[in-house]
Amino acid sequence: MKLTFAWPVVLGLGVAVATSAANGATEETLQKAFPVANGGQLLVDVNGGSVEVKAADRNDVRVEVYRKATARGLFGDETEERAELEANKVTFVQDGTQVSVKTQRDKNAPRRSKISLNSRYTVLVPRQFNVDLKTAGGTIQVGELHGKLKAHTSGGSLKFSSIKGPIDGHTSGGSIEVNGSEGNAVVKTSGGSIKVREHKGDVQARTSGGSVDVDRVEGNVQASSSGGSVSATLAKQPTGECRLETSGGGVTLRLPETASVDLDAKTSGGSVQSDLPVKFTGEKKRSALKGAINNGGQPVFLRTSGGSIQVKKS
Repeated sequence: MKLTFAWPVVLGLGVAVATSAANGATEETLQKAFPVANGGQLLVDVNGGSVEVKAADRNDVRVEVYRKATARGLFGDETEERAELEANKVTFVQDGTQVSVKTQRDKNAPRRSKISLNSRYTVLVPRQFNVDLKTAGGTIQVGELHGKLKAHTSGGSLKFSSIKGPIDGHTSGGSIEVNGSEGNAVVKTSGGSIKVREHKGDVQARTSGGSVDVDRVEGNVQASSSGGSVSATLAKQPTGECRLETSGGGVTLRLPETASVDLDAKTSGGSVQSDLPVKFTGEKKRSALKGAINNGGQPVFLRTSGGSIQVKKS
């Protein structure tokens, strides 16, 4: 039997219920609410599980933690499952306008290799809030937030939408998506693709094992990949240096027809082509193109070791 719960009526009141599910697992739901004002901060530091933060016009932080402990075997072991839940203690702390949620395993608790623990953290926060999220393994999603966003996962994807504020996102093994956001964004992954859509602000995107696609950006772009294609579409004239690099794929840059930049493009394994007229500087080569587009301006560097380079009209 799987239970569902309503939010606590009294702010600050916690609810914790554990029950044996029909599939033999032991499930637990924790709920907590804290009154806060705009401009506060949420800190989440957990030893595993997905994290989702939803911002809205509200004056409290509400946290729901769902956990399920499952013992391998035909009938499982409810005693061991409950013990594993207790060994991974969840703590909630409010200090003024700062709310923290942490999960840490008791170092003295015995290791239960036959027990798997799955967790999901869902947090509702005021729209104008800062968040700092960290999980040892799981997806992180944040939406509609107006504030600083910092997110780190050791094994999962990052998904951000409608963020107004600086973004700092890092995953050691997953894809990254940023949609319809505003503010300088720095996103890095050690093993996945990166997609940024309709973003207002500078973008730094780096992956060690996937493609990078930055589309309709009003800002400067620094994008690199060690094993995939890199593409970017600038919606406006860049105000600073832009650089697209990859060691294993093609590079495509789309610019407004009126953009004025100094192009420096080179490839070791393909050709360089531009749909925009370039006033060449030095010798024209199939694998390199250097010169001013329109009247010249901010430097644009395009590099690849294993593909072609294309400059197109956006």
